[in-house]
Amino acid sequence: MTDRSDVLIIGGSIAGVRTAEGLRRLSFEGGITILEAGPDLPYDRPALSKQILTGGGSAESVMLRSQADLDKARIELRRGCRGVGLDVGARTVRLADGTAIEYSDLVIATGSVPRRLPAAPARPGVHYLRTLQDALDLRDVVDAPARVVVVGAGFIGSEVAAAAAVRSASVTVVEPYAFPLSRVLGDLVGKRLARLHESRGVQLVLGRSVSDVGDDGAGGRRVVLDDGTTLDCDVVVVGIGATPDTDWLAESGLDVADGVVCDEFCRASAPHVFAAGDVARWPNPLYDEPMRIEHWTNAVEQAGVVAWNIARPDSPRAYSPVPYVWSDQYGSRLQIVGRPRAEDEVRIVLDGPAGDSLVALYVRDGGLAGAFALNAPSQLLALRRALAARTPLDEIMATFED
Repeated sequence: MTDRSDVLIIGGSIAGVRTAEGLRRLSFEGGITILEAGPDLPYDRPALSKQILTGGGSAESVMLRSQADLDKARIELRRGCRGVGLDVGARTVRLADGTAIEYSDLVIATGSVPRRLPAAPARPGVHYLRTLQDALDLRDVVDAPARVVVVGAGFIGSEVAAAAAVRSASVTVVEPYAFPLSRVLGDLVGKRLARLHESRGVQLVLGRSVSDVGDDGAGGRRVVLDDGTTLDCDVVVVGIGATPDTDWLAESGLDVADGVVCDEFCRASAPHVFAAGDVARWPNPLYDEPMRIEHWTNAVEQAGVVAWNIARPDSPRAYSPVPYVWSDQYGSRLQIVGRPRAEDEVRIVLDGPAGDSLVALYVRDGGLAGAFALNAPSQLLALRRALAARTPLDEIMATFED
């Protein structure tokens, strides 16, 4: 059986939903269909670690749109529908049940999937966080007196650790780098983030990796590190990054390399195919490098550009944002703009006397490459604008000296 939709969106992610809504705002009158592999209405993924795990949010509170909202916007959502193949010549997507859907324009918004730790396959007591059900399952087991080991001190791992600590669990974080987020932000800022964790009673095991996860003989788990150290616990949470969900495109002929490779207009390597969100990799005209960004802000902004370029193909817009990501941990707001690297020169331009605020500039080739802020949102917003305007470094520095 073959169905048809004018615009077919694969993935009920924030990028998929915002693309559909963007088309309607641009007066697109054709049919719009979103295929979502999971069973739920579209929901806000950042809220899984920021709201659900802390116990303050319900499943309903993280939903992006109700069915009534989608119906009103004339957006068809098909849940439990997974794309398994793409024929760009015939402009059809094949589903797991054998159905084929024709499209005039296709948007790939399948997002990413958690990177798996070979030593820790998902099983009772071992958790990964990606779906709403993952978050609900994890929330049920991280209350005191649970002993929780979190593998990875990136954004997801750190947010899980913070949520578990708020719920009075005993938390240990294992991180292969010298400090949390030091792979990107370097050791100077990483030390400050380590202090943030430790101030809330979280134990950090740094410079170590996990070689095995087994049973502790008492109904719990035993995490074995690369130096032979063992950590007995009740719950293991793995947060070591994500990979773009592109396996289903293997036979499509699309250019796929750490995501769906696009041009600056978010167009994939076949006509009438676009990508948005975590799965898209594109050359940002503002920077001399290809990018794939796994964060809410990027998904929303990129979806708007994709919607424009579908609705207004004769006047396409390039997607050239200043990258921006944030994380909430222990009641603090962490923010990053631009493209900081650990090897950049780091200049601390704001350091609160109580250690509860910080702004660090990342300088490369004589200019501002990026910035990090801890509890300094107004300064961070100004720095994002400065990066977009390519403001000279000396002018930026002067704003902090006044």
